[in-house]
Amino acid sequence: MTNSTAKTRNLDQYGNAALQWTTARDLLDKESATVNVPFFLNTVRPDGRPHSVGIGAIWFEDTLYFVSGPGTRKSRNLAENPACTISVRLTGLDLVLEGDAHRVTDESTLDKIAARYREESGWPAERDGQAFTAPYTAPSGGPPPWYLYRVALRAAHAVATVAPGGATRWEFS
Repeated sequence: MTNSTAKTRNLDQYGNAALQWTTARDLLDKESATVNVPFFLNTVRPDGRPHSVGIGAIWFEDTLYFVSGPGTRKSRNLAENPACTISVRLTGLDLVLEGDAHRVTDESTLDKIAARYREESGWPAERDGQAFTAPYTAPSGGPPPWYLYRVALRAAHAVATVAPGGATRWEFS
């Protein structure tokens, strides 16, 4: 889905080369499943005010997934307006992903992502119909069941936090 970019824009004001999307993608693949990588989801409330909350996200097969209880503010916001950003600090890279988050109900995908959560992060998610259950989740996740969301990326931008530096925006087709 995001293997190729339609447009790369170098934002660096100091002459550094544009960062490569493959670097960001590979870091997401390697680091997203660890419990030490904090992701922050930003949505818009119905009255237009922003809402930001930490989430447990998984990057799998070039797609970002996360879970949320149906009654949580983030799920209610996404039901009204799927536009969102997700921010994450990866090794050597601060990354912001922009896109639309939609609920996943396909049981095959739910099974694959539940397995990924179990194997990579240790969260014992199981598919229960078109949602997940587990003995526990994040304190702000709401009670089970939890919905799985897939983020359809429109753009991303990153700032390197190590030498030689760089800042880049990518737009996806």
